Amino acid sequence: MSDQTVSSASPVDVTSIWGAPSEIAVCEVCDWTFVVPQASLPSKCPRCFRGVLSLVQNQLENLPHLHPPELYLPFTASDARLAQAIQDFSKGLWFPPGDLTAQNLRARLQRVYLPMWLVDGQVNATWKAETGFDYNVVSHQNRFSDGGGWSEHAVTETRIRWEPRLGRLQRTYQNVLAPAIEEHAQVIRQLGNFDVAKSQPVKPESYSGAAVRLPNRTTQDSWPEALPAFQSTAAAECQQAAAANHIRSFAWSPEFHNLNWTLLLLPVLMTYYLDDDKNPVTVTLHGQTGQLSARRRASMKRAQNAALWIGAAAVIVFILSALLAVAGIVFPPALVVGGIGILLAMVIGVCAVIPLGVVWRVNRKAGQVSF
Repeated sequence: MSDQTVSSASPVDVTSIWGAPSEIAVCEVCDWTFVVPQASLPSKCPRCFRGVLSLVQNQLENLPHLHPPELYLPFTASDARLAQAIQDFSKGLWFPPGDLTAQNLRARLQRVYLPMWLVDGQVNATWKAETGFDYNVVSHQNRFSDGGGWSEHAVTETRIRWEPRLGRLQRTYQNVLAPAIEEHAQVIRQLGNFDVAKSQPVKPESYSGAAVRLPNRTTQDSWPEALPAFQSTAAAECQQAAAANHIRSFAWSPEFHNLNWTLLLLPVLMTYYLDDDKNPVTVTLHGQTGQLSARRRASMKRAQNAALWIGAAAVIVFILSALLAVAGIVFPPALVVGGIGILLAMVIGVCAVIPLGVVWRVNRKAGQVSF
């Protein structure tokens, strides 16, 4: 499949193109564009959960790619695995926001498909490289041991013999991965790879009930990122053909023919929780493995409340201890108890800053965590 744009000669009928009642919607905040089921527009953007999705009625012909995908990966992560990942994420954090609960995260889950390109192609190339072959070298070392004196030991060392190789390559490579959205590398870094071998042909019901992210990178734009995958695959095959253990300095001059591009949908689930300022924090889960990735932020407001309660306890202990110290004028043992109480009040007062320090440190280092 090559890049195509929808002709502007006539109105665009998304339903007829996708084979299911569908509409195009764009988020007003993050600018992600989705294909969504007709008359089932999500109330919030399933990516950022900040913006409202607006239907796109005009200028659909300007979208980089509006045609439906050919392949998709089904959602195969079990409910138990998803529930466990969500439970692990929502617990174990000091002073979490009140909205960060496993129940809220599960209730807000939305299915989203992210696009990725697969490219097949025939390659004719000349190549050269240095191939390495392992060989063993035996040497002898003298060692001294208490009671045994000097003795000789054989030591085997593996070394590499490098030899130049060159040749011609004529191969067909299939399903080389290339990004279809700008955020692809970030998604893979956070969630891990997807098992592309389990892809299935798309049917209209395949993406029923899910929002499908449209590509914002054309095949021409993604081609430079597919080239290194072609090259690494070719290098591995040349190493195998040379029966070498290693290969380095691989260089080639390829010619590509009969490139065929296929759009594949990757399954993810997205949900969110609200931080102290009522801003949504997106939580993303891998649709195959259940791997979860999100920023986990603690609540400074809850830490402040805890600090106030601890501070209040310190004040109460201090006042009572001071009264006992005064009573020690007429009853000396009370002076000792009052002194100890004042020291205890000071310790409690110092502890009041601990919740604030913990939350500050957690939020200062807040990054993506995975479960």
